Amino acid sequence: MKKPVWLDQRALILLHAESLAEHGGLWGLRDEAALQSALARPRNVHAYERGADAARLAAAYGFGIVRGHPLNDGNKRAGFLAIGLFLELNAFDLEVEEADAVRTILDLAAGNLTEKALAEWIRAQIKRRKSSDRTQV
Repeated sequence: MKKPVWLDQRALILLHAESLAEHGGLWGLRDEAALQSALARPRNVHAYERGADAARLAAAYGFGIVRGHPLNDGNKRAGFLAIGLFLELNAFDLEVEEADAVRTILDLAAGNLTEKALAEWIRAQIKRRKSSDRTQV
């Protein structure tokens, strides 16, 4: 990817708050530095891994949030939301069955799925939107 559109911390926190309002959970940041680290992880991958694609960068977001536990609650949901939002902002659609997504994120949280394997899973689930179908966010 040449110039990805990165996630904004405020946007992710708002999306997380919306998720908590809908599904419940404890609000708040557990560790702001951990959140900043999770949000910086894909930028680091982009800078140092030649040929990192959208799936690899999305996986870095998901891994950083799910495994880093920066939030008091809902880290798995926030990690999955970060994956989806990053892909959306960069003109990809994530097409996955809910049960498959849940299993994958639970495996990631349990340490049974590596960041590389998460990227492979994402790569198998995404489709690039045509330029005429791009969403303005």
